[in-house]
Amino acid sequence: MAPPLGARGTARQATHDPQPATGTAPLVLSGATVVLPTGTVENGRVSVEGTRIAGAASPDAQMIDLSGHHVVPGFVDLHNHGGGGASFTSGTVEDVLTGIHTHRLHGTTTLVASTVTDDMDLLAQRAGLLSELAEQGDIAGIHFEGPFISPCRKGAHSEKLLRDPDPAAVRKLIDAARGRAKMVTLATELPGGLDSVRLLAELGVIAAIGHTDATYEQTVAAIDAGATVATHLFNAMPQIGHRAPGPITALLEDERVTVELINDGTHLHPAALQLAFHHAGADRVALITDAMDAAGFGDGRYLLGPLEVEVTEGVARLVEGGSIAGSTLTLDRAFQRAVTVDGLPVEDVVTAISANPAKLLGLYDRIGSLEPGKDADLVVLDHQFALKGVMRRGEWVVDPQLG
Repeated sequence: MAPPLGARGTARQATHDPQPATGTAPLVLSGATVVLPTGTVENGRVSVEGTRIAGAASPDAQMIDLSGHHVVPGFVDLHNHGGGGASFTSGTVEDVLTGIHTHRLHGTTTLVASTVTDDMDLLAQRAGLLSELAEQGDIAGIHFEGPFISPCRKGAHSEKLLRDPDPAAVRKLIDAARGRAKMVTLATELPGGLDSVRLLAELGVIAAIGHTDATYEQTVAAIDAGATVATHLFNAMPQIGHRAPGPITALLEDERVTVELINDGTHLHPAALQLAFHHAGADRVALITDAMDAAGFGDGRYLLGPLEVEVTEGVARLVEGGSIAGSTLTLDRAFQRAVTVDGLPVEDVVTAISANPAKLLGLYDRIGSLEPGKDADLVVLDHQFALKGVMRRGEWVVDPQLG
């Protein structure tokens, strides 16, 4: 684990049950505003039987009145480096479980564990550890953010460890993940970039454009080669120019691309968020955290990979150079801000925070919406969209009746 540096105590430990979840006794959540793929239902009901959402209520089901609340699908985070004082990039299995549990407490019932730039052999070792957790169902897979990124747009990545996206090197990490690699972020303009995109597409792994210094034309070429995601759009890439539109314009205008957005009030101005939703549409946005260890834990000094980070008033920056170093965001805060500050329709936020990432991961048959037969992953929000309850696979992580 990469804990806070100095006397900040130890991270909260996760409660981890290696056995499959069995779910609660039959439940009916009634009286809430329920957000479904077909629309929002006032005074709606969600029935839960075992680990699944049921089509009809069991006669012996316990009734829970959630009048005045919203019930939405569990959140799905495509891009997350840790939380609860624990790191996905360098921690032990127990540390990773601590981070997972921290984000579950904030409504993220499914997440992809993201790495940062490091030595290739160390990244391969990390992939092996994380793949075991993916096989157990603790995480949905692995996202490699680096080392195949541009030194011009490195952000909180160690420049001395960066390398061009040679397909053989990319394949080494994919193989180390044992079928659990879900996404690789690349600066596709670098030597080997387009060939690596094609390789990832052939292997069924998402090629994401990010930490890039690409031109508009180079970005279009990468999309045509098979890239389908923009890693934290607007951040760590050239900005829009009227003569040099750059990667942002290409990524926003192409219907094949889903754009990640970090809605913490630091990474994006509200107008930039609105611009992305307006041009891409809610069906092409994925709200992410890009969280690091301090998420759900507090200010202090941390390590992000090999680099030292200072977190002050919830904003993480490199000690050397001052670049933003991930976020301390949790998806419940991203949801609440999207509705109450940015003024987005609740249905659009649900699409961006649950359905779209589930579809990208190939898991929409199981998660991402409140439909019969799917996993009973859901979040209960009050009238101000603050989190009050979290259920994962039929078990309460946060019980709204105890709040």
